[in-house]
Amino acid sequence: MSANTEALTVKPLSFRRYKDGDTKIKTWQAKILDADHSYKCPTYIQSTPPCQGCCPAGEDIRSWLNIVRGIEKPPVGVDGKPTMPWQEYAWRRLTDCNPFPAVMGRVCPAPCQGGCNRSKVEDYVGINAVEQFLGDYGLEMGLGFGKPEKESGKRVAIIGGGVGGLACAYQLRKMGHACSIFEDYGKIGGMLAFGLPPYRVDHAIVDAEVKRIIDMGVEVHTNTRVGRDVRFEDLQSDFDAIFIAIGAQKGNRLDIPGADAPNCIDGLKLLRDFNEGRLTNFEQRVIVIGGGNTAMDVASVALRTGSLNAQGQRANAKVLIAYRRTREEMPADEIEVDAVVREGGEIQTHVIPVSVVQGADGRATALRVAKVDWINKKMVVKEGSEYDIPCDLIIAAMGQSIEWDDMAGFKNTKNLANIDKTFQATTTPGVFIGGDAVLPDLLTTAIGHARIAAEGIDDYLEGRPVEKRPKVDKSSFDLPRKMAEKGLKIGQAQEPMRGTDTSSIGIHNYDNRSDRAVIKSDELYLGHFPYTARKVRDMRTIDVSNVLGNSEERIIALTQAQAQAEAKRCMSCGQCFECDNCVVYCPQLAVFKVPKSKSTTGRYVDTDYNKCIGCHICADVCPSGYIKMGLGE
Repeated sequence: MSANTEALTVKPLSFRRYKDGDTKIKTWQAKILDADHSYKCPTYIQSTPPCQGCCPAGEDIRSWLNIVRGIEKPPVGVDGKPTMPWQEYAWRRLTDCNPFPAVMGRVCPAPCQGGCNRSKVEDYVGINAVEQFLGDYGLEMGLGFGKPEKESGKRVAIIGGGVGGLACAYQLRKMGHACSIFEDYGKIGGMLAFGLPPYRVDHAIVDAEVKRIIDMGVEVHTNTRVGRDVRFEDLQSDFDAIFIAIGAQKGNRLDIPGADAPNCIDGLKLLRDFNEGRLTNFEQRVIVIGGGNTAMDVASVALRTGSLNAQGQRANAKVLIAYRRTREEMPADEIEVDAVVREGGEIQTHVIPVSVVQGADGRATALRVAKVDWINKKMVVKEGSEYDIPCDLIIAAMGQSIEWDDMAGFKNTKNLANIDKTFQATTTPGVFIGGDAVLPDLLTTAIGHARIAAEGIDDYLEGRPVEKRPKVDKSSFDLPRKMAEKGLKIGQAQEPMRGTDTSSIGIHNYDNRSDRAVIKSDELYLGHFPYTARKVRDMRTIDVSNVLGNSEERIIALTQAQAQAEAKRCMSCGQCFECDNCVVYCPQLAVFKVPKSKSTTGRYVDTDYNKCIGCHICADVCPSGYIKMGLGE
């Protein structure tokens, strides 16, 4: 189960090597150690922070947090003033990978926060909350992406108008390629439009973020199913490349006797019916089978769809969730599970469905379940433990499956796509596949697939070899781009070379290892960071008393001041954030600030190696792990 959103109670960390009263040196090595100098000198190494390493979309999280906190500034124009507000600058850095910040800031379970090194101090950084703030700013200010300056003349067909297809269209349009989306339903958006209840994200927000992509010049064909309304072979002949993003559009049905009853449905059908306005009022006993976020959404939707009788009494659905493990083992976010219980849902654990009890008319009247134990991680059914739970509707929320239609040649024995690491179909050059068809997972996972696939499609369309992907396949801060943004030039290298400290051929003893290294907490100086409570987003109080018909969003966004304060908790793992520790603590005055005319984010300090004695104090006190003692090896 995901971490609770409430702030954690923590004990102060101690970085002392000895306790009060210690008088003895613990080892003979420590007694004879002479550590005031070495042959090593500092180098500046940019690594990927674990938040980015854990982000399925590959966002440059550290970068846009540093903009929010004020470390990185927007570029200035010829008049010496910023070309845009810092909020827009951060929004554009964020949307470079993820074009849906307002939506994802609300609904993403934020695996980035699970990897955050700040949790080693007291609590993770509320990345998701800051993302929501920036996403809302973009909508309030009407920010858009614009059309590309130059068209490539190449055309790409995108099959599926869900989050993966839209994200791929966004990336391809930035490159100047024409895109046509072919969508089975009458509205694009996929799970964004049909799978997210309004209490998680207002549908007007979804529509606005989808429209922003379409406004880049994306052609859309709705009510067009490939295999029914258009042949796949025709798309191959009419377009230069194809991206398949059909998603896992079909909910799995129960595979037990009696599950063919008409009132046994899958969770995706219920969510679609609700979001399309076909499910507005029923007073039923509902059983939801499953323990993931979809099961929680289904339960919360059912709790909202009752009515008031003539006496003003509530007659909402009675909702029970049946799950085979414990509540703590549910894969759903804890906040979602707590909300369902608060809103009146009941959870029965350690039960599995055995059969559906049908009435004379063939409709389900009860779900027969059995109690189970878990012994050595194996489920064991308790003999004689079966019992019936009366119900009017049974909803299975136990995963989804993919309907390939006439694209079945691209699937493997697991009904998933056969692709290489660039998301190109192994059997057909020019056909790329992403999203749930590759790995049924998070919405942000589909966004990440789309980014990588779009880069591969661009290589394919331009006649370049589709490049091998880096070990750490995420977006990262581009220091040369930032230097160019400030007007600083990097010269051309010519042999022979004797380092870069006196020339402009590169950045002095800097190495960007973001494509292969994720920095760990033990590489940071954690003692630099004071204990600071996380800014937790407030939640609207929705419970049994007011859940009926309630479509208000549960989460209340941070204010600008709160978002900035939360961003300042980021430790900028793997990149300088201008704390001055290395300058202050260097005993030889070898570390110095780069002159303002030549400095920029990530290029704030330098070292005079004529003064450096290799004492490694600068590396020891570097909070972000940006300084490494490597020169000389």
